Amino acid sequence: MSLPIVLHWFRRDLRLNDNAALFAALRSGLPVLPVFVFDKDILSKLEDVADRRVDLIHRELSDLKKKLEALGSSLFVHYGTPVEAFERLTSLYDVKAVYANRDYDPYARKRDAAISDQFQRVGTSFKTYKDQVVFECHEVLKDDGKPYTVFTPYSKRWLARLTDNDLAPFPSENHLDALYPTQPLPMPTLADMGFSVTDVHVPPTHVSDVLLRSYHEVRDLPGVAGTSRMSVHLRFGMVSIRALMRQARAQSHKFIMELVWRDFYQMVLWHFPHVENAFKPAYDRIRWETDETHFNAWCNGCTGYPLVDAGMRELNATGHMHNRVRMVVASFLCKHLLLDWRWGEAYFSRKLLDFDLASNNGGWQWASGSGCDGAPYFRVFNPTEQARKFDPDMRYIRKWVHDLDSLSYPHPIVDHAWARDRAIARYREALKGDSEELKIENSLMNR
Repeated sequence: MSLPIVLHWFRRDLRLNDNAALFAALRSGLPVLPVFVFDKDILSKLEDVADRRVDLIHRELSDLKKKLEALGSSLFVHYGTPVEAFERLTSLYDVKAVYANRDYDPYARKRDAAISDQFQRVGTSFKTYKDQVVFECHEVLKDDGKPYTVFTPYSKRWLARLTDNDLAPFPSENHLDALYPTQPLPMPTLADMGFSVTDVHVPPTHVSDVLLRSYHEVRDLPGVAGTSRMSVHLRFGMVSIRALMRQARAQSHKFIMELVWRDFYQMVLWHFPHVENAFKPAYDRIRWETDETHFNAWCNGCTGYPLVDAGMRELNATGHMHNRVRMVVASFLCKHLLLDWRWGEAYFSRKLLDFDLASNNGGWQWASGSGCDGAPYFRVFNPTEQARKFDPDMRYIRKWVHDLDSLSYPHPIVDHAWARDRAIARYREALKGDSEELKIENSLMNR
């Protein structure tokens, strides 16, 4: 039998530095073999063979593998199910423990429970660690021990309990001499898995202090390079949330709050996995339209509202969309077109390079009003006014809507004033029996 080893299972933490589970594995006293699983249970649900995210992960793993091989180790990459991967690994190696960073999605929790049972049967420990968030699960709760469902009080408690120790790094990069020595291991190609190379472009993993200092002034302007573009790196763990937070503490409170929102949505999903449907059940009574022509116009950026169209065309062309524009296009789908927010959520889940279930779901439910701390249903973004306010020189719009001045550019598919009135009436009809929503409406409208 081979010498005993432990495994580090890369998931949402594709880096060698400041990696909590990798740090623990490297200090376990046994050699560490890094592992990644291209999970068929996930990949089989993807509709596009040119999915940029699969290509992105494959590229990152190739780079990671090269770094590991330069250190005399390698990366074990399996295409299949996690159960199959670890059955194979435990037949090839004397695996004493598997180390991984925690994931809070419903699928990931079920997967990890099944894997834990599998390991228990063969006497292998499964050790998990907090890494992709600053505070998790039961660390930020109300005085009565219940989870927060409103962001502002959550953020106040989150900030109040934050200490330097919470952001202390796990210097895994200092212990890489504990990697398992091995010859280079094979890695499946994209073609092996039924996918193709794409035009994916990933921004640098560094955000400048200069940008962070001006973040509060320019973050809402899509025509300006004023956002960090860190969401992709955080989604796949190519940067450490702790390192980014340490940098932000010295430069930008507004940027810190965006990271707190990220923790909030992760924990809402963990505490309330039913948010894959409306968090507020009353919102499931809304009579949504089912106009697929309108939906296709929205998907293709042909609504006749230039800011909406620019956002959708950017998404389709790059897998990215500016956050301010995400709010506008989401509101337009739910309220101007009165289409079920889940249609938009599903489309974003197919297209966004930084797709994260918690943030995507949270953002869409915010836009529709159905989620934690959602936008009041009677507030409807005017996409024309949003363009005037946030893209006054039309730099962003003209970058993506090349036919804006041509005869082929469509007229607005709905009239704003009419659509707004329809949305408010339809929402009010669905929510008329909900005393909490009426209380919120009266409070806000009487300000």
